[in-house]
Amino acid sequence: MKSINEKVMKIVFLVAACTSVLAVALICIFLFANGIPAMAKIGLPDFLFGMKWKPSNGLYGIFPFILGSIYVTAGAIVVGVPTALLLAIFLAFYCPKQLYSPLKAMVNLLAGIPSVVYGFFGLTVFVPLLRQLTGHDGSTMLTASVLLGIMILPTVTGVAEPALKSVPTSYYEGALALGATHEKSVFGTVFPAAKSGVLAGVVLGIGRAIGETMAVIMVAGNQTWMPQGLCKGLRTMTANIVIEMGYATDLHREALIATGVVLFVFILIINLCVSALKRRTEDE
Repeated sequence: MKSINEKVMKIVFLVAACTSVLAVALICIFLFANGIPAMAKIGLPDFLFGMKWKPSNGLYGIFPFILGSIYVTAGAIVVGVPTALLLAIFLAFYCPKQLYSPLKAMVNLLAGIPSVVYGFFGLTVFVPLLRQLTGHDGSTMLTASVLLGIMILPTVTGVAEPALKSVPTSYYEGALALGATHEKSVFGTVFPAAKSGVLAGVVLGIGRAIGETMAVIMVAGNQTWMPQGLCKGLRTMTANIVIEMGYATDLHREALIATGVVLFVFILIINLCVSALKRRTEDE
């Protein structure tokens, strides 16, 4: 009976793994089969580096949206990553035992909040606040960056904290034995030793930020021109797809799918970076 159960479970796990692989393969086939012909019709240079997106005039340049995605993601990194890493260090080495459980639960709760709720919060709190502080329209690159910085915080912290805790205690104790203070031991010895895991968390946070849609749509302004500054609106690749897919037809629809191909390549590169970092950590 035990042997039969093991064989059944192996089959179940195999089916689950094959289903996952098949789902990814089908998504890839759909995207590339529908997106690459559009790139060929428009012209790859015109599509990737075109400055104007006007489907009614036959202009399908997504370069403003590529820059918009990069700028917003970079802003989210500046806002969220330092805070997330400091929070991970606090949870791992400084947090009192009585405070650890509720604080950890709050971080996990942040990861489970739907993006539309984040977007509504940003629309009702951050947009009016930044409008008062800057004197510009509150739906800007800065607003989207701050909101995304908050959204990636639990992702980065959730990966960085276990990486810090996995560093052998002998590293910390050795630093103390050599005369280092607690702070120098943590920041000068343990943190560098956990750099691969920390970087993996940062890369996962970048993937979360660049793929975010609903929250960005609600606070970024969604202008189709080139990004013009922190206090100006912009549109990302994901936002462009969601906003226009409902009424797009023919080449317009194919161009939106091709935008998804470009985004897929970005995410693929990020996932490859995560895999390389994990492999490096295992080798070490």
